[in-house]
Amino acid sequence: MRVLIAMDSFKGSCSAPEAAQAVSRGIRSVFPQAETILLPVADGGEGTVDALVTIFHGEKRAVAAHDPLGRPITAEYGVLDADTAVVETAAASGLPLLRAEERDAVRATSYGTGELIRHALEHGAKKIVLGLGGSATTDGGMGLAQALGVSFQDEAGRELGYGGGELTRLARIETKGLMPEARACQFILACDVKNKLCGERGAAAVFSPQKGAAPQQVRELDNALAHYAAILKDQLDCAAAETEGAGAAGGIACSMLAFCHAELRSGIHLVLDLAGFDALVETADLVITGEGRIDAQSAFGKAPAGVAARTKAVRDVPVLAIGGALGDGAEALLNCGVESVMSAVSRILPLEDAMANAAPALEESTARMMRILKAGMSIGMQA
Repeated sequence: MRVLIAMDSFKGSCSAPEAAQAVSRGIRSVFPQAETILLPVADGGEGTVDALVTIFHGEKRAVAAHDPLGRPITAEYGVLDADTAVVETAAASGLPLLRAEERDAVRATSYGTGELIRHALEHGAKKIVLGLGGSATTDGGMGLAQALGVSFQDEAGRELGYGGGELTRLARIETKGLMPEARACQFILACDVKNKLCGERGAAAVFSPQKGAAPQQVRELDNALAHYAAILKDQLDCAAAETEGAGAAGGIACSMLAFCHAELRSGIHLVLDLAGFDALVETADLVITGEGRIDAQSAFGKAPAGVAARTKAVRDVPVLAIGGALGDGAEALLNCGVESVMSAVSRILPLEDAMANAAPALEESTARMMRILKAGMSIGMQA
């Protein structure tokens, strides 16, 4: 039996490579002769760098940068080969970098993500994959663009400060300082949301509340982003704000589309393409996928749904999914090509304990799934 293991990370518990290894151990505890192919995957959010660095046998580079509130930090990005780098928005501009009481959607900046991109460009990257999940910002990507040399000025010609709230004072955008390397680079944005920059389904309205914005601040941020969109249109004849997905990562996608002519791609399908997933499915007897939490949202652009859809598009191979926890609507995956969904947690225990023991729980639940599969195979032979 040949099993393709395409696992996403279990956030805060174990990385995608660690999850895949745990599943492999569980399989081989029941089927010692099974061949397992470990393929860590990600949907563009946290874990994308780990997954792609593992697949390509690349390396990580640590860079001095700034967090969403402008504090010095060290953040990492991935180098896949001499020309290709992968950056996660979450690494320097992510919500997990802030304590709950520190979340400030009005002041948070994407400047740190720009610093990672700048470092990659200065060290030879000609192609950059940017994962757009998990940001703490709603600044329309202004901070990122500033780090690459774009100037955002008020009426007096002064540079704007940090955060989306500053965009209300925007009067001029000057692009002559944009790094030549950024102009020449191929940028691919790993993104699985369709939200435009502004409006009732825009970056502020949909995502800024979880980043600390009160209702009045949500309205202020949406107005600020709408003002930014108008300046882009009037001064640069750029309608990037109207593109589906432009609101991803607090509007970072909008600035990347406007200044770097980036391409938007589905995060999970981009990773599967880079990994050569279709060729691996051709020789697999079974596919196992999963992520930290499986619920109704998992059916919309998340790793398990993407893995199942791509598997069925290649061959009718059974797909099983394991989640660290199963939430409301987890059964929606059954409509995406997944045959069965199982929780890695087999008993009631505190969340902290469950997260601390994610890898052993994954191994145990996989072994349980394999014993059921073995019993089914035995029934099939008797029939």
